[in-house]
Amino acid sequence: MAWALWFTMLHEEVALAMKLTADGGSSTEEEAAIAMKLTEDGGSEDEEEEPALPVNLLEHHDGSCSEEADGGLGGWASAGSSTLSVHHDHAPPPLAATAEDVPCAHRRKPSGRYVLAAHRADEKDGLCREITCAPKPKVTYRVAGWVALEGGPSADSGHPVHVEVRTHEGARVGGGVLVAEPGKWAEIKGAFRVDEHPRRAEVYVHGPPAGVDIKVMDLRVCAVDKIARLRHLRKKTDKVRKRDVVLKFNPRSEDGNDDAAAAAVKGASIRVVQVENSFPIGACISKSSIQNPAFVDFFTKHFDWAVLENELKWYYTEPVQGQVSYADADELIAFCDRLKKPVRGHCIFWAVENSVQPWVRALNTDQLRAAVESRIRGLVARYSGRFPHYEVNNEMLHGAFFRHRLGDDIDAHMFRETAAIDPAPALFVNDYNVESANDPNATPEKYVALITDLQRRGAAVGGIGVQGHVTHPVGDVICDALDKLAATELPVWITELDVSAADEAVRADDLEVVLREAFAHPAVEGIMLWGFMQGHMWRSHGQLLNADGTISQAGNRFMGLRQEWTSHARGKVDANGHFKFRGFHGKYVVELAAGAGGKQVRRAFDVHKGDAPLVVDMNL
Repeated sequence: MAWALWFTMLHEEVALAMKLTADGGSSTEEEAAIAMKLTEDGGSEDEEEEPALPVNLLEHHDGSCSEEADGGLGGWASAGSSTLSVHHDHAPPPLAATAEDVPCAHRRKPSGRYVLAAHRADEKDGLCREITCAPKPKVTYRVAGWVALEGGPSADSGHPVHVEVRTHEGARVGGGVLVAEPGKWAEIKGAFRVDEHPRRAEVYVHGPPAGVDIKVMDLRVCAVDKIARLRHLRKKTDKVRKRDVVLKFNPRSEDGNDDAAAAAVKGASIRVVQVENSFPIGACISKSSIQNPAFVDFFTKHFDWAVLENELKWYYTEPVQGQVSYADADELIAFCDRLKKPVRGHCIFWAVENSVQPWVRALNTDQLRAAVESRIRGLVARYSGRFPHYEVNNEMLHGAFFRHRLGDDIDAHMFRETAAIDPAPALFVNDYNVESANDPNATPEKYVALITDLQRRGAAVGGIGVQGHVTHPVGDVICDALDKLAATELPVWITELDVSAADEAVRADDLEVVLREAFAHPAVEGIMLWGFMQGHMWRSHGQLLNADGTISQAGNRFMGLRQEWTSHARGKVDANGHFKFRGFHGKYVVELAAGAGGKQVRRAFDVHKGDAPLVVDMNL
């Protein structure tokens, strides 16, 4: 990223920090100082500043929780038929390895003190607590703490617990969902944001079946510390995506005077330009979108890969049984071939029943099995070797149409048969909400269990798709999910990223949150945006490019990040014939002005992942 744009972004963070201070959000004088320090010294991060304690919106302005006035409940009240009491756990949960923007989590150990909601007669019964300091509009807040369950009916996979943030009108503005097992503490990973000043807001905890008691410990509501997260991600990105490089020049002279040639190179001016980053960022395209010149221009300039939005899906290629057409898919693939952009295969099947075309749903068991086999053979054989990735059966965490009709092994069978016909592509699972901590059906743990079961059945799962249809994303929540998926040792792609926010500045900030988290995580190998132009997107208020062809704030932020993640270097060859720099992984071109006539020499080289410095012999 150009330095001017980087300075602008940092000053925007300072402005946000100052605003949060004025609004009663997190304590930000030190955050502002950190941001200014990063601006002044170019991002030196050798020393760790101890963050100031943030403001917990559940506390009163004097820091108290009125425990004496409410019998020690700390502001908690019963919701529904539950009764509340205060207890102490002498073996509180271990301090979670949470990231830097969970307010003071790395310094605050669980207290062991919790509020118990018992005698619950309904899933909606639980406990609630007023957010004493009203949240400010367009600021992302983090809900953190611990929840545990006891009593009632047991469940092998635990029970979902909803942590909702509601306004005085009863509108749900965010929160999170966790799956808690009886007797075990689970960490809350909620987030929310309000668009207008609420007269009143509260946190409401409920969800398990009747008869299950809910325990809540150390609940906190604090503004997300964006400055601290930015600092952390810059360090992480430098470690994960960059490498030290030594260009070693060994000039040879046609007349045999190599010493003179070497002397001419020393002190020569050199320029290193990165022409391609090894971390691809792509976007979905459609038959209608490539008819728009502004769409094509932006796509051509700013994206590396493509995926067909709908044109390869079964309901699109065979809407009526026996009437199969790949004409639109072929047109889009040919378009990408002309631009030399790889295309992901999305998708062979879709597990969600209402996404399966009516004629398929109407088949009997034998007919359905035959139709599945025909679909695999027809699609995969037709495009053999064309796609680097396939999403085999989309959204298996949220649907089980084929499994319910054809048995538990059918999903793995789809993977096995696809690999047998075309062994080249990596075969992906793909699902939504995994990174958001708001869906009990799509926890990272359940995703890993799904993948493990597929592998046990012989499916060659080659990658994990995290769709990324996000709303008010929080960095540490995304990172936590990615960490859990990374334990599979499979590559992760963000496959369908879009961020919806009517406010352009908020949209730009939210997009940056997800992009930076993905780029900084070592398990993530690529990102695909699910549209980028207004009028050609599944979700509204998500555009990088407006309908009139102008670039939104989110679009400018996106382009700025792509520039920031591109390395260029200038200087002179040292006395040893070396030039050193640190750059992002990818393809480079070096230009050297050497010799008495200043003749320019141009060479290409690649920077791959590696911990040790890369030494590149530049034989001239």
